Amino acid sequence: MKTIILIPARYASTRYPGKPLVKLTGKDGVAKSLIQRSWEAASAVEGVASVYVCTDDDRIRDAAEAFGAQVIMTSETCANGTERCAEAMHKLKESADLYVNLQGDAPLTPAWFVEDLIREMKTYPDAQMATPVLRCDAQTYANFVEDRQNGRVGGTTAVFDRHMNALYFSKEVIPYTGKTFSEGDTIPVFHHVGVYAYRGEALNSYLKWPVGPLETYEGLEQLRFLENGMSIRCVEVDGRGRVFWELNNPVDVARIEQVI
Repeated sequence: MKTIILIPARYASTRYPGKPLVKLTGKDGVAKSLIQRSWEAASAVEGVASVYVCTDDDRIRDAAEAFGAQVIMTSETCANGTERCAEAMHKLKESADLYVNLQGDAPLTPAWFVEDLIREMKTYPDAQMATPVLRCDAQTYANFVEDRQNGRVGGTTAVFDRHMNALYFSKEVIPYTGKTFSEGDTIPVFHHVGVYAYRGEALNSYLKWPVGPLETYEGLEQLRFLENGMSIRCVEVDGRGRVFWELNNPVDVARIEQVI
């Protein structure tokens, strides 16, 4: 199954303008941009034919090409990463069986998250798309709660049925439990990992659908699929002791730097 990874990145982020070019310093003292670290995470995935950065901004293009990335320029009218991936798919000079959207704000995405996602799509050939979910540990759950208590929109949570089909995604912490948790507790909240695997038909359908109310309220692109009756397979992944978090707000820089 030929797979291409697309990394959508835009400069004009509402919550964090210029986010893709923010420098993140690792424990080795080396500072690299968010987009470079995300590209390096994508490039570590095994069995992938190509990796492309997809952007509408010359600054991101120049930075990406400087560290060796292939770049596809997309229009400024793309409302979200999925629309950007769909446009990029049509501009590619190569086709694939599967297109993976690894968002440009998720440099902590382990390669095996994406590999598990690709394996799931091979196992279920009728599935049009899939996305990873990660059971929260106590620290991640605390980050979610802290963000909401301080009025910040942080990561996304997901709930799904017994067959692992998504029921809903939210920037609120769902399901509501009313409990506090300690390290080692089994926490019934799943962090939605910002990666999607689509077949080409799913991306084409997405562009034809209007934006629905749930997508508008939550600001979550994947809700357009659910609002139009397309199933999203949730793939539970194992963090293997590694912390996962996206860069959504300036406060997340320190959280991510502690890991890298």
